[in-house]
Amino acid sequence: MGRALAAPLRALGAVSKRAITALPWAAGGPRPGVVQAERAVSLVPVWACVRILADSVASLPVQLYRRNGADRVRLSYIPQLLFAPAARDDLFQWLHKAVYSLALRGNAYGLVVRRDDFGFPTMIEWLHPDDVWVDELRPTMPVFYWMGVEVPREDIVHIPWMVPPGRVVGLSPVAAFAHTIGVGLAATEYGRAWFDNGGTPPATMKNTQKTINPAESAEIRDRLMASIRSGKPLVYGADWDFNALQVSPEESQFIETMRLNATQIAAIYGVAPEMVGGESGGTMTYANVEQQAINFVNFTLRPWLVRLESVLSRLMPGREFVRFNADALIRADTLSRYQAHNLALSGQWKTPNEVRATEDMAPVPWGDDPNPVPGAAPEPAATDDPEEEGSPR
Repeated sequence: MGRALAAPLRALGAVSKRAITALPWAAGGPRPGVVQAERAVSLVPVWACVRILADSVASLPVQLYRRNGADRVRLSYIPQLLFAPAARDDLFQWLHKAVYSLALRGNAYGLVVRRDDFGFPTMIEWLHPDDVWVDELRPTMPVFYWMGVEVPREDIVHIPWMVPPGRVVGLSPVAAFAHTIGVGLAATEYGRAWFDNGGTPPATMKNTQKTINPAESAEIRDRLMASIRSGKPLVYGADWDFNALQVSPEESQFIETMRLNATQIAAIYGVAPEMVGGESGGTMTYANVEQQAINFVNFTLRPWLVRLESVLSRLMPGREFVRFNADALIRADTLSRYQAHNLALSGQWKTPNEVRATEDMAPVPWGDDPNPVPGAAPEPAATDDPEEEGSPR
């Protein structure tokens, strides 16, 4: 990684040329953006949304195609950018980092550190979004600064999430919904403090026959606090009555607040609420599990995939472009899958070998014909030599 980054760093120079508005400059203490985003990801629904999006996108197969007129041809080779895109990252980790930056900061910034002989990027290192500042004074010609040093625009790969008109930098979901996420963080902190330092014991034992003095009252108070912290029933007095305590209305409201907050955070990221601890208002049955997977691909993942496909395709040479195979997330039951294969074969828009590849089966000699005769051997190539035609020797 050091050798790959050395040339771009030398080209950038060693003098910081950050604009005066590009604050904060190097100073003591943590950067506010880092603290805010890292604290937000400690909230379970935020972590779950980011994990689901990053894991799902990074685990999809990436396929390379070439436009051939109105048709597209799938290419069998894999370019280096889709095989070893960074010095220490494979494609999964590389895509995972990009989606992580997008989901928390709203932007992913990559530095091109290696190109092929034709000038196309073959290695891109993702930068920490908090180390990048963009001068948006002229949105059509933005100026990028990394660690206070101006970076040539052609060496930066910028993927924004949601961009307002007239802007270049995407909105940060953590910053835009800081209040909503803050409610969840405050509720989590309250719950932790409640269990650590307060709350209600599970039950009490008391009597009404004896009047206690201040010293005994202090002793009972200390025993009460010890009982709260240990979670054991409190016992005091001589004539015992046992009272089991129920969940108080305040505790019920706390639980409901956490559930509502998870639902709101799921809505921010477009993830199904029940996947992150929220409620969708409906019930999940086996009959609609496949439909849920389809909805997840169409309404949650597709915008992320298209955004990444557009940027990656611009980095490919000529008429080549990139597509994610989202069908890998939708695994229908065996009968439905075979029925779909039959429709594709009867409509002649898939060959047997394409269907067999989907089912991880080896190709057959007759499988590239859209209307084949199963078991038939391929026709021999035509030849002009009359001795090679006719019956075998």
